[in-house]
Amino acid sequence: MTIDWLHFTPWSSLAGGVLIGLAAALLLFFNGRIAGISGILGGLLQPVRGDAGWRVAFVLGLVAAPLVWGLFAALPAVRIEASHITLIVAGLLVGLGTRYGSGCTSGHGVCGLARLSPRSMVATAAFMLAGFACVYIVRHVLV
Repeated sequence: MTIDWLHFTPWSSLAGGVLIGLAAALLLFFNGRIAGISGILGGLLQPVRGDAGWRVAFVLGLVAAPLVWGLFAALPAVRIEASHITLIVAGLLVGLGTRYGSGCTSGHGVCGLARLSPRSMVATAAFMLAGFACVYIVRHVLV
């Protein structure tokens, strides 16, 4: 394995990680909520009175962040190397896994691991292993 030094972005990646951690910590500190995107979006689909404002603000922040970043630096080119059917199947599998795992990568992987949650450790290991297996199968077995 080699590093693509032309596209190696440690400072941008560090800044993004710090911002994600800061946002998750602030949401937990001020709202007592976990920054799990599936839970935040799910709460918008079945809104509870007085609970939608922070959820809408969080989702708008997710959408606005790359737009603001694009004002200061060039956004990377989007390159998808999968067919439409592969993307649909992948999306359905992610959604199914999110429901079975009671959370998503942000809820378990970012917030749960930071809180040393055993359930999140198991969930994160499970979705990482499933991801590795899917990539291997799609790129090496089905080709």
